[in-house]
Amino acid sequence: MTTRMFASPLFLGFDHLEQMLERASKASSDGYPPYNIEQMSQTGLRITLAVAGFTMDDLQITQEDNQLVIRGRQTDDSQGRVFLHRGIAARQFQRAFVLAEGIEVRGAWLDNGLLHVDLARPQPETRVKTIQIRKPGNGSSAVVDGRPER
Repeated sequence: MTTRMFASPLFLGFDHLEQMLERASKASSDGYPPYNIEQMSQTGLRITLAVAGFTMDDLQITQEDNQLVIRGRQTDDSQGRVFLHRGIAARQFQRAFVLAEGIEVRGAWLDNGLLHVDLARPQPETRVKTIQIRKPGNGSSAVVDGRPER
């Protein structure tokens, strides 16, 4: 039996957050390829993956809903080559990052075996809204389950 993090009735509409946390916990625990996440500015983030041996054609970056997915697939170019030692693995990988609502992917580039992906986190707006309280019987009616209640 799993414990629900947002089971309290005070957390309304947070089911999607619980699903995101669940998805992140199921992400691959494989440490390949290693990566860094840097805060570049107050609103800017950068993910850097060490992808030595991969070319731009071997890499694919997609944004699938609120997930940033980076895939790498190398072709086997060892035909006719004799390795006395092979320490650089030619293996595929998939690394997924769960993005918060509103985070935008600004761009990506490959430089000296490092794949950089820049992200922008928008500044949240402070919102204050006053809700009018009405007296019953003024022609206004409460709405229950999408139907007016009289």
